[in-house]
Amino acid sequence: MLTWPHKLTDWHDSLAEVEPVFLNIALEIAKREPVVISCDSSANAAKITSRLLELGASADRLFLPVAPSNDTWARDHGPLGVVTGSTAQLQDFRFNGWGNKYPAALDDKLVQTLASKGWFGQTALNVFDLVLEGGSVDCDGAGTLLTTSACLLHPQRNPALSRCDLERELGDILGVQRFLWLEHGCLEGDDTDSHIDMLARFVDSKTIVYQSCNEVGYSCYESLKAMEQELFSFRTTTGHHYSLVQLPWPQPRFDVAGNRMPASYANFLIINDAVLVPTYCDPSDEVALICLRNCFPDREVIGINCLPLVQQYGSLHCLTMQLPAGIDLRRPVSLLE
Repeated sequence: MLTWPHKLTDWHDSLAEVEPVFLNIALEIAKREPVVISCDSSANAAKITSRLLELGASADRLFLPVAPSNDTWARDHGPLGVVTGSTAQLQDFRFNGWGNKYPAALDDKLVQTLASKGWFGQTALNVFDLVLEGGSVDCDGAGTLLTTSACLLHPQRNPALSRCDLERELGDILGVQRFLWLEHGCLEGDDTDSHIDMLARFVDSKTIVYQSCNEVGYSCYESLKAMEQELFSFRTTTGHHYSLVQLPWPQPRFDVAGNRMPASYANFLIINDAVLVPTYCDPSDEVALICLRNCFPDREVIGINCLPLVQQYGSLHCLTMQLPAGIDLRRPVSLLE
């Protein structure tokens, strides 16, 4: 699932630069699985469909609903998928613009808008009055959730809920039995209060890959080193240390105003038979690709130039939200969807 940039988003001055990145991401996904692309208008949906078909995408894998949006970060306003037995369902949480930093009323309702128009067919959509962004949690598929206390316990998200309250609620909603909380880890320019998907990710239930840092003068250097030690202290369900894989540190990147941007190789996306990895026109790009090819030997590892994306302080994983197999994707019959 993606939400396409348009002139009313923060990309309004850089659409010509960023839309090719979206096209590249959407095309790589559509080669392997269906892709849902929320668009601001029917005209834009038609234009994007035409372009993807020209690039070789299969029409039966393209689903382009029309829904209003504030921005494009589908990882955080999209639904989380849960599969019980053979039944898939979607869990829709509140999205409040990363702790009321940005307008988010349209994004908060986007999933419900799609469901009400029939795009998810008979798939159950459960709506919760709990603020949660998809980029703030990472699960191993075996009952363990990795997150940061800086984000989940931020007072502008769920101020009435304690750590124990959140563990109980998310455990019930997501089927999680175990929580690993990082107390350290940050990146300059990250306005999400330390989303885990920019810092550390599960490869499987025994392996965690994380963004390392060797830039001693960097303001988050000590925090990232402390995060590394925390990761070393974590244990698997069998009591063993996790196998930890370091991702290289990219060179400093700055926006036009001179602000440091949060380039991270941890922001990769796992799709059917492939892993899409953000690259930044950096000497470390190839090292990151090699690291992740070693982590995912059964998948094709593909680099996507995401330097235009970090201009808005996010990257590849932040723009996308995977949906589980079994979702009842449909194209509504009405042309007024």
